[in-house]
Amino acid sequence: QVQLVESGGGLVQAGGSLRLSCAVSGSIASINAMGWYRQAPGKQRELVATISSGGNTNYADSGKGRFTISRDNAKNTVYLQMNSLKPEDTAVYYCNADVKERGYYYSRNYWGQGTQVTVSS
Repeated sequence: QVQLVESGGGLVQAGGSLRLSCAVSGSIASINAMGWYRQAPGKQRELVATISSGGNTNYADSGKGRFTISRDNAKNTVYLQMNSLKPEDTAVYYCNADVKERGYYYSRNYWGQGTQVTVSS
């Protein structure tokens, strides 16, 4: 069974930085795209950034120039470095991964449990 465990959230002042991590564990054959999404109170979950298995990245406009997504394939881990944080970045951040498990022909999409990021003004 595949699990995604996020860490690194917390409370930070505006202008500060946080680094989120998400470790994928289980019977993994390969991991395709990985990404970060966020959901603020009363709003829909939205894309923050994605990264392909080959390292190609995609960012929502809200994070361009401030956020950097990266991954360590040897550790099955994806990171999100967030700089120049703003109060509007406050949300629960969710990790997402497209994982092919050993013995399976197809991949499945998995979500982490979420980590709270709060940016004070």
